[in-house]
Amino acid sequence: MSGKSDTAAMKGSVLNLQRYCSDDGPGIRTTVFLKGCSLRCKWCSNPESIHPKPELAYNAKECIGKAKCGKCLEAPCTEGAFYVEDGEDDRVRVNWDLASACADEAVSVCPTDAPYPFGEEMTVEEILDEVEKDSSFYRSSGGGMTLSGGECLLQPEFSAALLAGAHERGINTAIETAGNVPWRFFEQVLPHVDIMLHDHKLTDSARHKKWVGVGNERILENFKKAYETFPDIEFIARTPLIPGINADEEHIRAVLEFIRPYKNVTDYELLPYHRYGLGKYEFLGVVYELDDFKTPDPQLVAKFRAIIDEAFGRSGEEIS
Repeated sequence: MSGKSDTAAMKGSVLNLQRYCSDDGPGIRTTVFLKGCSLRCKWCSNPESIHPKPELAYNAKECIGKAKCGKCLEAPCTEGAFYVEDGEDDRVRVNWDLASACADEAVSVCPTDAPYPFGEEMTVEEILDEVEKDSSFYRSSGGGMTLSGGECLLQPEFSAALLAGAHERGINTAIETAGNVPWRFFEQVLPHVDIMLHDHKLTDSARHKKWVGVGNERILENFKKAYETFPDIEFIARTPLIPGINADEEHIRAVLEFIRPYKNVTDYELLPYHRYGLGKYEFLGVVYELDDFKTPDPQLVAKFRAIIDEAFGRSGEEIS
């Protein structure tokens, strides 16, 4: 890869690499999930991606107990961070306020991997070498590499180096972003992007702040600037569809109105809410706030998709 001496050894905070993805852009893709997020979506299915650095996770079901092991209780660094409750089974519990400081030691001594790391530091070259292994699939399917998160634009230098390196290796590039970053991060990264998938979570700024943690003014301004500044990028708008929060026709039509003037916004996708990430909250010692929320009704999703098809001039299901 050209420029290797400048960027190949650059390190970033990476959650994981997922191969053979089909939902993170066109074709078969390898998705690189980066750590760090500037939003706090209450429905987040990747809570392990929020913290910018690698962090401790703990799966209590893998613990074989103090009587059979207890190694994490004996390590000098872990005093007070791991404990066994009196009168309970002898599985180890975690004091999350203390455990992060001794995560490496806890992981190293456990024989069953009950404590394990979410994330690691990786170099540009390490990632691209893995991504390139599936080049034949990208060529045959029109796929490539997608950067996701968390929020990949919070590591702009690292993301730009990854995307530029992918282009040098002949690999199509995409990013997934929620847009809540300074505009200069977009300017740094987007010159190396072929496709940008971006979230329109809520239209009303007050409701956006309630459910996501911030208003949406900067996000919408960034998206408009991106559409106008980078006319050759393919933009795909998306909404994570959550009943009771944004699964309503008003929001769908407002997003369509927002993107309508821009011909480089080629599609609007709906991502129905799911609960696949629920177990991760337990592994992080975090309470999931939407425990009573359900997946959206398929008929409602079909109705919204028909509205989108009509807006894009496609034949879809009949709108009731």
